[in-house]
Amino acid sequence: MSDCVFCKILAREIPSTTVFENGAVAAFLDVNPMEKGHVLVVPKRHWPTLADVPAGAAEREVRDALADAVRLLAKAALRAGWAGANVLQCNGEAAGQTVGHLHFHVIPRPAGGAVPPAFESGAARYADDAERAAVAEKLRAAVAAVLAEEAAAAAR
Repeated sequence: MSDCVFCKILAREIPSTTVFENGAVAAFLDVNPMEKGHVLVVPKRHWPTLADVPAGAAEREVRDALADAVRLLAKAALRAGWAGANVLQCNGEAAGQTVGHLHFHVIPRPAGGAVPPAFESGAARYADDAERAAVAEKLRAAVAAVLAEEAAAAAR
């Protein structure tokens, strides 16, 4: 969709800091993070909400890839040193969705950190691009470690 910010990010028309990508989904740092390390996981196909994803077998691969990527990023947040992670998904403006492209938020949480009563976009800002790059690299390394660990386990 020509006016969708996530479609533009996926088309590389808008820069982003990608931490994971495969043929079906991409995960990149949120520009208005609720916590440092806050990642958005988006399908490369445009569907406005979760309810718009077709139930047919043709889309099963994308649905599975999306669920796997959300699981991977949540696990990677733990591997990267955060104490927990919230997974948030909003459907429609009334539910807090601000970009009309299906996406999941994976929000790492530090030990002892309080979860805000209402998730607040932009609550955590990166000091600069170097800090953003360092956090992204930490997550990329954790993603690679989890994938290697799971591949080894599957081979057993």
